[in-house]
Amino acid sequence: MFFSFDDPAFLGSLSIYDPDALAYIGAVEIADGQELEPSVRDAINDFVIGCKTDATWDAIKACCILAGARTLSGALTPLVGPAPTNFNFAPPDYNRKTGLLGDGATTYLSSNRNNNADPQDSKHISFYKQAGASSSEGFIGIPAASLGGSWIVFSNSQTFARVNAGTSVNPVFSYSTNSFYGASRNSSATMQIRGEGSTSQVSVSSALPANANIQIFGGPGVDRSQQRIAFYSIGESLNLALLDARVTTLINAIGAAIP
Repeated sequence: MFFSFDDPAFLGSLSIYDPDALAYIGAVEIADGQELEPSVRDAINDFVIGCKTDATWDAIKACCILAGARTLSGALTPLVGPAPTNFNFAPPDYNRKTGLLGDGATTYLSSNRNNNADPQDSKHISFYKQAGASSSEGFIGIPAASLGGSWIVFSNSQTFARVNAGTSVNPVFSYSTNSFYGASRNSSATMQIRGEGSTSQVSVSSALPANANIQIFGGPGVDRSQQRIAFYSIGESLNLALLDARVTTLINAIGAAIP
């Protein structure tokens, strides 16, 4: 472990650290080969405790905080679930404050979480990205259009989203601000989509989930993202507004904590 147990700031807060947060921090510090700042540790701990308070934690089945860690290896250490497979990201692509930068062509992550791993009528996907989008980018989802797919993509200046559905809906997001984005299904008839601080509920019937690994930054068969992504999560349905508040606070706290 790379915890500095003689660090008074850490010793003073050790008793209130959540066990899941503590395990994650330890794994990141091992991957980094050095300690995180106490304020970064605290931000992670607050996020985990907050998600448990909100009753969203158990719904998260695969998740990476792609910020805060000192190295790319640390950033790819999973908070929950399997570690992602890295396709072509290199250390210069990673920024501790703002996340992992895609190149729009060859770089993406496989979450190693299959789209069919969660129930047909209980599923969410989410990510946090920096401002900006080109005319066509994939952010999260399975690699090609199919019945029962899940994804959030930006194409021809429109956003398309679906969760275990045969058709997509196209909410309007400007991508002009740093923001959390997500989609969640908690029934066979409707799904929720959130971005830039607001949630919309739309009517779209569910379909049998397609069999494919969910990817981050797009993947084969879709345009890949060239933006910075600082967080992603996949799992069962949850309250997107509550997760948004926790993720936004986490990313802002990490940014403030790092010189």
